[in-house]
Amino acid sequence: MAVRNRIHRSELAVPGINPRMLEKAPTAGADLVFLDLEDAVAPDDKEQARKNVISALNSYNWSQCSVSVRINGLDTHYCYRDIVDVVEQAGDKLDTILIPKVGTPSDILYVTTMLEQIEAAMNLQPINIHVLIETALGMANVEQIAQTCPERMEAMVFGVADYAASTQARTTQMGGANPDYAILTDADENGERQRHWGDQWHYALSRMVVACRAYGLRPIDGPFGDITDTDGYLSVARSVAALGIEGKWAIHPSQIALANEVFTPPEQEVDQARRILKAMEQAATEGKGAVTLDGRLIDAASIRQARVLVDKSDLIASR
Repeated sequence: MAVRNRIHRSELAVPGINPRMLEKAPTAGADLVFLDLEDAVAPDDKEQARKNVISALNSYNWSQCSVSVRINGLDTHYCYRDIVDVVEQAGDKLDTILIPKVGTPSDILYVTTMLEQIEAAMNLQPINIHVLIETALGMANVEQIAQTCPERMEAMVFGVADYAASTQARTTQMGGANPDYAILTDADENGERQRHWGDQWHYALSRMVVACRAYGLRPIDGPFGDITDTDGYLSVARSVAALGIEGKWAIHPSQIALANEVFTPPEQEVDQARRILKAMEQAATEGKGAVTLDGRLIDAASIRQARVLVDKSDLIASR
């Protein structure tokens, strides 16, 4: 079965055409690094980027992070060579393959069929799969996609930029707020109205989170384009974390620490979760199904919430 206990707080995007960035990536501090053969590489550079990625996988020590490769889209002639060349020549270094623009379960089945054959031929361990949900078709089929190939599927990523293009959303920003996505309150006694911004991507993210959690996958948020806007990145990260997202892309090394900060459970919350578990253990010895702690009811649902938080904290601490 696919690995389901990897940490995904920060996922660093590294262009395959940039040798200097490839060299620095293993020690950048990200939980996962994905070496990009798709959007970050111009068509004339695709073959060289593939060679660079294979060399980087085989040359550098990746023990401090998980490592993935984003292949080119299945609708391009680069895709099959990405899979064959990278997996045959460096598959023993890979944790996952990231498939862009997944629209239907058949997209995943195509990649898994190729992986199965290469792994058998090269005597490799199974490589996990991450998928990008970044089209209207992918979002329409997100529940079916989440159920595909449970022995390999590990995570889903929301690709906001391509999703905006696919749905013809009126925005040119890569993530973040849109001043046009807002409503006005009724006028007050002075005739003034308040303007409340909304989150343009809330529905899409929520739907992906539900599909992931229903079928045991990890939901990850994609890029935030303005690398100079620290507050904006943190705001988006905290918002999606509240929805159940457990990690976010970093398209620049400066965003890694921000993601790690947001998606690491706060010490105070972890301590409270441990107190809840301890209180319920005591209640169980006394034959009670629920107790109060600090004036609040603690029951079986509280245990499940606390256990998730403590397990995640322990996993991060074990790195």
